[in-house]
Amino acid sequence: MSTETPAPASEPPVTGFWRLVPEPSLDVVRRWGWTSVIVNIGIVVTGGLVRLTGSGLGCPTWPSCTDSSYVPHPELGIHGAIEFGNRMLGFVVAIVAIGTWLAVMRYRPKRKDLRRLATAAALGVPLQAVIGGVSVLTGLNPWIVSAHFLVSPIIITLTVSMMRRSRTSPYPHTPPVVRALATASVVAAWLTVALGTLVTGAGPHSGDPETGRNGFDEELISQLHADVVFALLGVTIALVIATRVTATSRTLRKLAAWLLAMELVQGVVGFTQYFTGLPWVLVLIHMFFAAALIALVTAVYGERGTPAT
Repeated sequence: MSTETPAPASEPPVTGFWRLVPEPSLDVVRRWGWTSVIVNIGIVVTGGLVRLTGSGLGCPTWPSCTDSSYVPHPELGIHGAIEFGNRMLGFVVAIVAIGTWLAVMRYRPKRKDLRRLATAAALGVPLQAVIGGVSVLTGLNPWIVSAHFLVSPIIITLTVSMMRRSRTSPYPHTPPVVRALATASVVAAWLTVALGTLVTGAGPHSGDPETGRNGFDEELISQLHADVVFALLGVTIALVIATRVTATSRTLRKLAAWLLAMELVQGVVGFTQYFTGLPWVLVLIHMFFAAALIALVTAVYGERGTPAT
């Protein structure tokens, strides 16, 4: 009786449409992922520019720009150009999402975890477009505008998670305290960003002079946002210390340090904008760092490793 281990069954040959898609390496998959993160941070910035310049209704309807045209007319001025530019970047985001999805679906051997993440990220793009259209059709309702913004951080989270899971080396064992602090940093970061959208919804940058606000007391919601920021800083400081005094990977130590540095810079920008009357340039920088913060804290969480035995 033979004791040889049977060879693993080979995957069925690629047929049909998929034969037209080149089989990518993991490096190619990661490059698509990085591109997706970059363009999604970019659309956060351009979306912020739309809102901060009062261009939210520069194209007063959706999906066309006006009732008679899909592109802005000269009489719509700079506001129409800014809003239309943001919509055009949305098509770039969609193209990159499709490219990322195709690369992951074509990669061999099949990775169900990567496919789920890439599919969810790709589906987030049309969802964001629809929410953006609803925000225009409802006259920039602040709650819908907040939801429109939050889709981009979700797509960034899914894409960074996909890239972290595409690694070929085994995850290191990590002490429970580090894993707990990494998880807490994600929760605090997301709570900070979500409250930030409420602060914006209560503040003066509505996207259009005629748009109503969400009804929150601006000072109260800003104070709550600041309190959560301090909690995030505390958790991240504890995480940095924990990664230094326990047996954790060098990558996680570096990521935790970068996360703390970014939070400090973001905090300085946030407090400066608050005490200087919310100049739109500082608010835009603050939004950029918010999107980048989500990407970095997701990378920290993805590097937290497996429970130490």
